[in-house]
Amino acid sequence: MMKKLIIVFVFIFFSIGQSAKIPEFKLTDLKNRRVSFSDVKGERLTIIDFWATWCKPCVRAIPNLVELQKDYMDRGVQVIGINVDSPRNTPKVKPFVRSLGVNYPILLDINGELSQQLQVSVLPTLFIADAEREIVFIHQGYRPGDDKILIKKINSLLKKSENDEKE
Repeated sequence: MMKKLIIVFVFIFFSIGQSAKIPEFKLTDLKNRRVSFSDVKGERLTIIDFWATWCKPCVRAIPNLVELQKDYMDRGVQVIGINVDSPRNTPKVKPFVRSLGVNYPILLDINGELSQQLQVSVLPTLFIADAEREIVFIHQGYRPGDDKILIKKINSLLKKSENDEKE
């Protein structure tokens, strides 16, 4: 299973390209407003989590993202959840998000255009983009302990960002 995930990750990483960017997109939020990526992205880093209500690993990962949002928002980091449930399941998303105490924007990719564009084939899939929208990290799936990997990566990217600003 792990070999398959690594192969998929390598394929996605190289097929989107090492200098791939998050496209400027517009999706609907839970208040039925059209929101662009620029409206919700972080000042330094943006964590984009593709998830669905029926995905058990996604549900286990969300509380960690809630904590990340709390801990890092003052440092220019923004979490964005991209829900990929079908139109039939969309009414479940808002109460589901409320029950988990989600404190970051949730956008709906009902027709799957953004997930297709970014070649998301595994849920959850998490992207970290820098201030220039460049994808600097991709993580697929969720296992206990993944939050530590993510925190380490965020700290490293923030340190690099802060050093770049000093130069």
